[in-house]
Amino acid sequence: MATALSQQQLDHQLCFALYSGSLQMTKLYKPVLAPLGLTYPQYLVLLVLWEGDAIGVGELGARLYLDSGTLTPLLKRMEAAGLLVRSRAADDERRVSVALTPAGRALRRKAARVPRDVACATGFKLTELTALTAQLHRLRSNLAGHLEAASS
Repeated sequence: MATALSQQQLDHQLCFALYSGSLQMTKLYKPVLAPLGLTYPQYLVLLVLWEGDAIGVGELGARLYLDSGTLTPLLKRMEAAGLLVRSRAADDERRVSVALTPAGRALRRKAARVPRDVACATGFKLTELTALTAQLHRLRSNLAGHLEAASS
């Protein structure tokens, strides 16, 4: 059984395991996405848009857990690269939607190998990856619920 002092060790911290694992995952994606001309955040935006093309920027930010200060410059760079277009709603200029261009849609086929390459790099079986992903989704949901309850 862990003592209170041993629980204060870095390698016993869930937050550090998640943080350092996330850093390694992001480093892994860099050379995988480089041939596609994408950064990791750009790839995440494309994943959402490939699920259902036109989407509001607010909804996109919510899906990716990104605020508009982070998302807007990212979308501007992607628009300049010809991957998507941003447009304002006719009835409310504050609402902006994002849609893929043909080049953005075509990139989906080229990126088809990315999940497989990343899965192979983990050394996990598909069932293990599926279970871990489900656990991390549950963890994120539980933490969001806790934070929401604490703020009300």
